Amino acid sequence: MAVFRILVYLYSVFKGKQNFRQNVFLKEVSRIDEEYLKRVLAMMSDEGLIEGLHFCRAWGNVRILVNDLADMSITSDGIHYLLENNRMRKIKEFLLNQFGTMAGLIEMVFGG
Repeated sequence: MAVFRILVYLYSVFKGKQNFRQNVFLKEVSRIDEEYLKRVLAMMSDEGLIEGLHFCRAWGNVRILVNDLADMSITSDGIHYLLENNRMRKIKEFLLNQFGTMAGLIEMVFGG
């Protein structure tokens, strides 16, 4: 679900529905531990779903983000994954039935 939340937020920024605000972004992914968030963002970057983030390996598999979260953006592959992936559609339907900011963001991005 973390990947979905991240992609929806970045897609809303891409579509001009809102400006990237780190505090809002972190609130949307608030159920994610900071280290896990870094690993997810690195994986998404490696898979080409997002771009603009730069990581450096400190020791072992620990990756340190060396620039600002506001530098990231969704790629065309990320948009395609968000819109066409069956699992993403199921998560969207599940979250649309929830209350809160994410449901509102989904409504804003997808129009219902």
